[in-house]
Amino acid sequence: MIRLLASDLDGTLLRSDNTVSPETRDALQAAEQAGLIIAFVTGRPPRWLHEVAEATGHRGVAVSANGALTYDLHTETVLAEHPLPPEMLAEITGVLRAKIPQVRFALEYAQDFAYEPEYRHDWGIMPEADRSGRRLPTPAAVELSGLLDKPAVKLLARGRGLEPDEFMDLVEALVGDQVTVTRSGHSPLVEISATGITKAFGLAALADSHGISRRHVAAVGDMPNDVPMLEWAGQSYAVANAHPSALAAAGTVLAETNDEDAVAKLIWALLES
Repeated sequence: MIRLLASDLDGTLLRSDNTVSPETRDALQAAEQAGLIIAFVTGRPPRWLHEVAEATGHRGVAVSANGALTYDLHTETVLAEHPLPPEMLAEITGVLRAKIPQVRFALEYAQDFAYEPEYRHDWGIMPEADRSGRRLPTPAAVELSGLLDKPAVKLLARGRGLEPDEFMDLVEALVGDQVTVTRSGHSPLVEISATGITKAFGLAALADSHGISRRHVAAVGDMPNDVPMLEWAGQSYAVANAHPSALAAAGTVLAETNDEDAVAKLIWALLES
């Protein structure tokens, strides 16, 4: 019997327009009533979880920043943090800048964000306020030397002009023996965490806190950063729109995409089993 379902958000539980469908909300509510724990396990930092919590009605704990943070969605506080230390940030950025001159960096901290002036995201970097209307820190545009003086939960590296998988493979070859390298989107944006910090790491800690063994955990995802938790969970699923690496890692490939409410249908199937 599955007691905990870990779901990725973007490209998996959320539709492509970043909304939560009524069908998914209904399934999440049914899961809660039935005692099935739903955990959001995501690459998103806490500041991008407020609207998701509100849209889904989810209150509880999320594993965010690819496992580097455990975050209480009810109290909006960080419960556990596993950052990259400043000396490691300096070493990794130095190696990558020397070998890939066009690379640009940004850093995720527990509650704020900073980036090089030439770094560009594919989306809005930071909302102005959280779900309660409280203003969030304004992200800082700072030269690289000014970004490396405090621990960060995630280092973002953008390889301008490179193909996404090619860029990730290159970064992995250069620094993969020192840090965890992955990606969650469809652009040349690599996400770097401390060694051993993955979605599987965060999910295992969350399951252990509930006294749940891995054989009673199911996971569903769509991108390379989901692969570790798909390989760890007792049952694993990839949505039909998933990246080839997630499709290969999953025990089952769902017939539906994220836009076809794949996770909602999976929840109903688990509740009926």
